[in-house]
Amino acid sequence: MEKFIIGFWGCYFGTIGLMVAGCVFGFVHSLYRVAANAALTALASAFLTVVFLGGLPIEEGATLARFQAHVAAVVSALLLCLLFTMLGLFREARTWRRPGRWLAALTLMTVAVGWLMPPQQALLLGLAQAGLLGLVALAFSLRSAWRRERLARTAVVGVFFMLMAVAGLGWIALDRDHVVPWQVHAVSALAGTVYLATMASALWARYSYLIELRQVIEHGPDYDMLTRMRSYAQTGPMVADAFKQHRKNPGPLGIMIISVANLHALEKLYGQAAVNHVLFVCAGRLRRAVPTDIEMGRLARDSFLLLLPGCRDSGQLIRLAHKVQASLVRSVTLHTSFDIASLDGVATQQTRWVAHVGVGLLRVSGADVRAAESVALARSISRSAWASPSRVAWYDEHSGEIVPMPRLAA
Repeated sequence: MEKFIIGFWGCYFGTIGLMVAGCVFGFVHSLYRVAANAALTALASAFLTVVFLGGLPIEEGATLARFQAHVAAVVSALLLCLLFTMLGLFREARTWRRPGRWLAALTLMTVAVGWLMPPQQALLLGLAQAGLLGLVALAFSLRSAWRRERLARTAVVGVFFMLMAVAGLGWIALDRDHVVPWQVHAVSALAGTVYLATMASALWARYSYLIELRQVIEHGPDYDMLTRMRSYAQTGPMVADAFKQHRKNPGPLGIMIISVANLHALEKLYGQAAVNHVLFVCAGRLRRAVPTDIEMGRLARDSFLLLLPGCRDSGQLIRLAHKVQASLVRSVTLHTSFDIASLDGVATQQTRWVAHVGVGLLRVSGADVRAAESVALARSISRSAWASPSRVAWYDEHSGEIVPMPRLAA
């Protein structure tokens, strides 16, 4: 059975080796914070595992148990901080102060109280802190997943398996005088491997996001990756094809145009790089808020166009407009530097920007309506919506007037 145990733990430490190699790649490409996060996660997990497996040259059981207690307390606090950093919680330095003090105080108290207890009880106390912080991490991850924040679901899976690995390692450390079943080693090693794999995948997603963000800031709006939508040149044929299909198969065609009012002021204050960044973020939010069967494209420098063929339910169009508006008005932390290391940094002072969005809605029914006139009218409606309390306006075909839409109830 020892061969099975060595094989499972070999897979675990092999994953750590691959993760550290990936960190070197990140450092080479100037992504210092993400690489440091991944390296610390891998090395801290490896050190905790080696200590709990009895890999250190400490012969006396009491000394080893007390050292394991201290390692459990310190490493669990470190992994919690790294997880919060990955999820983007407490980004600003001032927001870290209070939770950081509580975490440091809890760790120091655990270490201090452990010295007043017998070694085995001190080890239990250290494992209790590790379990408690693991549950806190799981709670924060679930809250972020409930809010549909990026990387949160991956973090939930990773933290769950981390708790399994800590439970297995605690069993191995507490029962050193007996032969622990090989199944415990197998489950612990596999759980630790899954934890590292999920953390590596989450950090890779963050890495690729920041690489892409640097590219779009450098290249500007002529670069396709800025919005990952149809460019200006492609939006025109998309609208023409939609109206051609509308004439062949008459049916209501929904048009939604989102216009951002304060991009020009943003450019005057912070430059084109800031405009590129907010367009990148707003386009990403728009893609996530809109169903996949809806056609989207860039209409102008400050506008997006959405087409809803077969839009027989005007309520669907209105609900989608309010959803899009709520998604786009969330604040954006501006990044104007081309240095990728600064894109993921914890800044002491940050500039937050909120889009002033207007959503214009138009439903085309007649087969003789021209595409250019409809798009121009919808864009005018979106600009009129800037003055509406709900920032959503609708063109009433019966009265021929632009009607502001009321806010939806919470």
